[in-house]
Amino acid sequence: MNSISNIWNHPKTSAAGLLIAIVTIAGVLSQQNITLGAAGSGTVVTLIGAVATALLGLFAKDPSGDTAATDTAAKLGAWALIALLLPFASGCSGTSVAQDIVSWTPTLQSAVATVNATGALLDPAAAPIFIAATAGFDAASNLLVARAKTYLAKPTTTVLAQLQAQVVVLQQQVSASLLSLARIANPSSQQSAIGAVNGVATIVSAILALVQSVSSKAAVAQMSAHATIKLASVQPFLDKRKSAATIAAHYGEPVQLAQIQVEQLVLTESHLGF
Repeated sequence: MNSISNIWNHPKTSAAGLLIAIVTIAGVLSQQNITLGAAGSGTVVTLIGAVATALLGLFAKDPSGDTAATDTAAKLGAWALIALLLPFASGCSGTSVAQDIVSWTPTLQSAVATVNATGALLDPAAAPIFIAATAGFDAASNLLVARAKTYLAKPTTTVLAQLQAQVVVLQQQVSASLLSLARIANPSSQQSAIGAVNGVATIVSAILALVQSVSSKAAVAQMSAHATIKLASVQPFLDKRKSAATIAAHYGEPVQLAQIQVEQLVLTESHLGF
């Protein structure tokens, strides 16, 4: 009876919970390639998820002078952001995803520049290990940026295939780098080195997820086949708090919500074979 009375007394919160559940289930179904049929250029599952997300957004914008209602609206708006960024967004257009990828590229270039500057700050024994481990970052990141901009201008299957290949190349270089940096003996230098590479790892992971969202199941399987260094092997070196802070800053959202997104991203990538 308490559950029923809570639903009756808090209909908006209950409806929001139902919508969040719908969005989550739609995400899981989409990840499993369960479409429930076509809907325009997308699928029924992505349409249901999009409608639920839109309704969450309407709840969040509902004006009210009541402080509690305002707090609830703010929380619902945050949940709407989560829904928009969950990996079920395979129904997004290639152009919108390409714009999002390109929006990450200045941050990626800045993170690579930080890596380049970090070598000089390490102890003499650690510096050579770090420089060797990160030697390919400049070329690989510059090519990824170029591929992303080309895809934004010309979102064709051929260009998408090039983008898919390049993001995996950089992702694998970053993973290999993290494993190599574990050999640094000096604790302070190791922490600085791994911290710098984590900045690149977060952005590459975000771009990888975006590329996957517009890729076919076969293409994602091919990408994961080329990812020989799996996420499980580098997880001990990943700083999820730093990742959440980076994502929160990029999308202008609370860190707590970004932390949920990071956990979702790790689960999704593991499920996809990365």
